[in-house]
Amino acid sequence: MEKILLTRAGHSALNDELKTLKTVERPAVIAAIAEAREHGDLSENAEYHAAREKQSFIEGRVKELEGVLALAEVIDPAKLSGTVKFGATVKLVDEDTDEEKTYQIVGEPEADLEKGKLNIKSPLARALIGKDEGDSVEVNTPGGEKSYEILEIDFV
Repeated sequence: MEKILLTRAGHSALNDELKTLKTVERPAVIAAIAEAREHGDLSENAEYHAAREKQSFIEGRVKELEGVLALAEVIDPAKLSGTVKFGATVKLVDEDTDEEKTYQIVGEPEADLEKGKLNIKSPLARALIGKDEGDSVEVNTPGGEKSYEILEIDFV
């Protein structure tokens, strides 16, 4: 199987989520199912069906997180330097609008664009890999061709 790249912070966050699901969420939903069963007829018991649905979601997420963590290869960005690579925090400027953006290139499970975490498999991240400060990159986006200049590369 293919390794899943994660930063140390991303690995820790996924591990914390897994612990919470197993120690807090799972017992709470089991208690909710038991309580709903005590109310009688399960075929028309909305509380029971909602609790079972939540249990199904929790169990699916637990399996997903265990799978990701089993295949995880943790990379510490602080030990890296040089050109843009996994774990780098990159400050860019859009050459058309002069808008500055900062992204950290991370693995798919920890990607969150709103938090500035860019999936390594995204078109922008793929275009940035191997580039250096001052380089320009052209990226095909759903909105058309975009040009960015790399202002700064940091490995924190």
